[in-house]
Amino acid sequence: MKKMTQSLLALSLAGTLFGTSGSVLADSFAITNATVHTATEQGVLQNAVVVVRDGVITSVGSAAAGATLDVDNVIDAKGGIVTPGFIGSMNILGLVEVNAVADSSDAWDKKADITFDPSFGYNPKASSIAFTRKGGITRNLVTSSGGEDIHSGQTFVVDLTGDWDSIKATNTAVFVSLGANHEGSRATSIQQLISQLEQVQKSLAKASKDKKANEDAPEPEAADEIIKSLLSGEKPLIVAADRASDILAILKLKQRFNVNLVLVGAADAVLISDQIATANVPVIVDAMRNLPESFDSLHNDLSNAGKLHAAGVKVILSNMGDSHNVYNLRYSAGNAVANGMDYNAAMAALTVNVADTFNIGSGSITVGKPADIVIWTGDPFEFSSQVVKMYIDGKEQSTQSRHDKLRERYTTPSDLPRGYTK
Repeated sequence: MKKMTQSLLALSLAGTLFGTSGSVLADSFAITNATVHTATEQGVLQNAVVVVRDGVITSVGSAAAGATLDVDNVIDAKGGIVTPGFIGSMNILGLVEVNAVADSSDAWDKKADITFDPSFGYNPKASSIAFTRKGGITRNLVTSSGGEDIHSGQTFVVDLTGDWDSIKATNTAVFVSLGANHEGSRATSIQQLISQLEQVQKSLAKASKDKKANEDAPEPEAADEIIKSLLSGEKPLIVAADRASDILAILKLKQRFNVNLVLVGAADAVLISDQIATANVPVIVDAMRNLPESFDSLHNDLSNAGKLHAAGVKVILSNMGDSHNVYNLRYSAGNAVANGMDYNAAMAALTVNVADTFNIGSGSITVGKPADIVIWTGDPFEFSSQVVKMYIDGKEQSTQSRHDKLRERYTTPSDLPRGYTK
């Protein structure tokens, strides 16, 4: 395809934006005439141009009149909104096909512990993957539902291409559930975690003093190796807890062992937001939690995400624990904005905050980042807006889901009975 100039754009690519999706673009392309939410210090750019080469963003800036774009393809956004691909987190997407069918669920196991790696059960062809793309989500941090241990296992990162090689990183963080215990005291769970960290910390200190003993020592257990990675800060320790007293105990644990801590749930976090901000601990919240679910979550409120951000806490928005409603993540962000959260902060809570916290390469529209980009019909936090085009690593993705295929199947005229329509 010959190189194009902006002066030829209107004649040669009329209607490109609303054309059929699903094809793969050439090696280089540019999105022009766009309102770009960069999720960086650049903020929102009007009439901007984003250039992508070999799947990587190479240029982001304002359009220069008459400038030549040395690319293979140009997409006119027609003044539309462009955002980074959203990043889901703390869900079981791809691990469950039908919740009510036990054989189709690989998110939970009675024996799951700190070594549990749920990525072995991930299905990139699950019907929920394509549906989730329709919500503008291009990558996801997947966890498991755990088992009987306090450890729910480890997380892994995927892109939502649906390709067989879409698992990008495994064993990226350790997930622990603390708080209320139906069959015992919450104190036991916290003590268990402290004991595990303390034991490995002491063995490491001993090994550093006695090199010969370290050489003769047996191979460390897999669990000890994982805890060692927590103590070194290599992996984040994600802790689910709601009650303020539990959160404070976990903050002390962070100070004592210098772990890379991330809080999940944290219904009471608004009561101690200053301490959380001072400790520089990110908090993953569900912006739609508005009612007490237990005595630990009496302070659930739609305004919590906005209050935490205002207090200086790094907020990540998530539809936690689900598999089929991850698509709704942008609606949660819209509700957070409606209840006091800054718009740009809500955008960051779906993109760059997740990427920075979990070392995911995407999350912003900036030079050098993977081209995970979404073009929208309107404000992505509005219910009526839809994805027009989506790119993951610079490749255009289909937004057709199983739901769309079923609708087409049963609304297509046919001589056959409706149940047999092909």
